[in-house]
Formats: sequence, C-alpha cells, structure tokens
Amino acid sequence: MSDPALFPPGLPVLTEMRLHTSGRAWLAELPALVEKLRTRWSLHFGAPYMGGSCSWVAPARLPDGTRAVFKVTWPHREAAGEAEGLRIWDGRGAVRLLDHAPEHQALLLERCEPGTELGAADGLGTERRLRLGAGVLRDLWSAPVPADTGLERVADVCAEWADLVEERMARLRPGYDPGLVAHGARLLRELPGTAAREVVVHGDFNPGNVLAAARGPWLAIDAKPMTGDPGYDPFPLLEQIDDPFATADPHRTVADRLALLADELGEDADRLAAWAAARRVEAALWSAEHGRADDGAGVMAEARILADAAGG
Repeated sequence: MSDPALFPPGLPVLTEMRLHTSGRAWLAELPALVEKLRTRWSLHFGAPYMGGSCSWVAPARLPDGTRAVFKVTWPHREAAGEAEGLRIWDGRGAVRLLDHAPEHQALLLERCEPGTELGAADGLGTERRLRLGAGVLRDLWSAPVPADTGLERVADVCAEWADLVEERMARLRPGYDPGLVAHGARLLRELPGTAAREVVVHGDFNPGNVLAAARGPWLAIDAKPMTGDPGYDPFPLLEQIDDPFATADPHRTVADRLALLADELGEDADRLAAWAAARRVEAALWSAEHGRADDGAGVMAEARILADAAGG
C-alpha cells in the first residue's frame, strides 16, 4: 500500500492534473505506479518536492546509499524525449540518468545538492547568473548530435506553432498588433532554417531548471529536448533571471542582456532577439487561447521590445 504522506493534498501536481480528463486518469493510477517503481528499484523516498505541475518528483535513496531523484511524469509530448536527451548529454551540463522505465515515463536521476535554483541565487547578481547559465548551455550544446536521436526537431515544432499562432489570431481576434503577430509567425518558420549549427537544445532553459550541484557546479534538469537551432534556448534565461521588462529602460536592459549572452554563447545577438520575439508572440496567442488575454497583452508589449532589439 502506498504511503499517504507521499501524496499531500497541497502537492501542485495533484491540483493541476485534476483539471483535465487524462490528468485525472493518470492521478488515479499514480500511487500504485509509484509503489511499483519503488519496489522495482528498491528505493526509499523522502517527502515529494512541491514544484512541478505534471510530474511527481521525490528524493530517493538507492540500496547502496546513492542519493537520487525519482520522477514520474504524466505522459505528454514535451516529456517524451527527456531520457534520450539526458543519455546524449551524459552529464555534460545536465543531471545524469541513472535508470529509466520508459513504459511508465519514469526516471531515476542524479540528485543535485545543494540544489539551489539559479533564479534564486540573488547574491550572485544578474550578470553573473546570466554568465553561469550560458556556461551550462555551452556544455549542453557541446554534446555530439547522434544521427538518429528520435527527438523532435525545433523546425517541425515551431512550424506547428506558427500555424497555431495564425489560426488563434484569426479565430480569437484578441486585439493584438496583427503585423507583430505575423512577424512572429514568420520568424517561427524561418529561423530554424538559418541556423549555422545543430545541437540538442534543452527546450525549457529557465533559471528554475538550473540547480547548484557538487559535480556541476550548475546542472540543468527538466529538459524538453529537441534537435536544431541553439538560438531557441536562451530566451527563458534572459527574461526570467529577473524581469528585464520592469526596469527603468527595458529596451536598454534587453539589449545589454542579449549582447552578453551572444558573447558568452558565440551566437548572433539579433538572432537571439528574433527567437525571443517569436517565442513571446507564440506565448501571447497561447494566453489568448487559454482565457488569459490580459496577460497576453502584456506579453505582446514585451514582444515589441524584443522585435525592436532584433531590428524587426
């Protein structure tokens, strides 16, 4: 029988997954699944982590005393490639994959300790954290890309997003700048084909997914990997290390950060800005689709700043 303490009522994954039918079905099986995998791998669990909205994640200890992290995820498209990405990186800039139960979308992972999020390391300062994050990206991108990874391609995913942007704009008519929306959709289609190189991108490189680790000193977690243009990756780091749009001169702040990241990563600042603008437009139309048009209006204002930085 599963331990009820492992599924406290306030756990975010329990709240979020109850909002849709497939999530509720997955939750109904979750305690038995966790127990099954605990038995398979002879694990001892600590209290689950409180972050995350579609995964149950807890510290674990293996029979030999190894300190690990156990993660089981609601099956969905973005999570499908995480294990393969971790295998390709093999510890370069990311946690190591210790074991995998693909039939259950479950991972046994290296534990990051102390585990401080890069976004919460305020004492390091914004510039230092941007440089540290860029260093992790360099490590991730340094892994050779196998001939057949089975991972999705940035170009294919972004082409689908471009179609969704246009369809949502036409159907929802949220009042956003039509020229900027069209520009964002065009960038989503065109940018992947202009890349100078192909890497395995992290796919969700926000500073909450970069943790302090003894081996690291910073390692990435919670990847949604794809293959393609490295310029796709840096935007969440740029905008979430703190809020550049809330500064006295957001245009200057954004330009400075883009220049810093471009220099650290060996990428073109205008392309990084274009990717950021494209992803911001996509986020605005997602907000409109999900009944968050007010949030989307603010996101569109940010997209304009990013497009200006790219000269668009």
